Amino acid sequence: MTSRSAPAPIAVVRHPRARAVRLRIDPATGEVRLVLPPRASLASAMRWAAEKGAWIAAARAKLPPPRPFLPGAHVPYRGGELEICWRADAPRCVNREGDRLICGGPLDGLAVRITRWLRSEALALLQAETTEFARLGGVEVAQIALGDPRGRWGSCSVRGTIRYSWRLILMPDMVRRAVVAHEVAHRVHMHHGPTFHALVDRLVGRDAGLARHWLRVHGSTLHWVGRSA
Repeated sequence: MTSRSAPAPIAVVRHPRARAVRLRIDPATGEVRLVLPPRASLASAMRWAAEKGAWIAAARAKLPPPRPFLPGAHVPYRGGELEICWRADAPRCVNREGDRLICGGPLDGLAVRITRWLRSEALALLQAETTEFARLGGVEVAQIALGDPRGRWGSCSVRGTIRYSWRLILMPDMVRRAVVAHEVAHRVHMHHGPTFHALVDRLVGRDAGLARHWLRVHGSTLHWVGRSA
């Protein structure tokens, strides 16, 4: 991954609805994107982007800081934080003791083991909450799967498969549950109209808009958890 202090490569994206050339920094990945209308000159756009080096560097400097899984690091977890405590004589498997994650084994595999533990925790919790909301909504969910998408926290297919980001376990419970309710509600309404949002609010028992606001403000920071750059 490119250092933020080094010139960043530019990804070119032609968008059918773009009306002007613009630069965008993806807050989840740090990628620099040059967005062009379908018929815009690529050469002219690249020359324009080359003149924006100072703006790109300043925008990338404002990205959330990476939070690698290292001994002593604190991991966001369900609204709180867990401290990674590595000991050479401890078992390889991760064990939670209060607000600490105890883990041994080779240090160079620590991040993989912490990630595996978080994914396992996420899957168990998301399965339980999906079942809970599906029962409330009177719907069925065919399958639940985990991934690490950068563009969305969950998705629901017309066949009833719901896919979640494992990073939901890093969020406060109120926010995560609203995301789960959102995807389950798509088993009834495959749109984002008023009836859909009313169902999400009913499933979570509160205004889910508070969770959406939290995600807009804090969501991008979670994509930098477990990353070193």
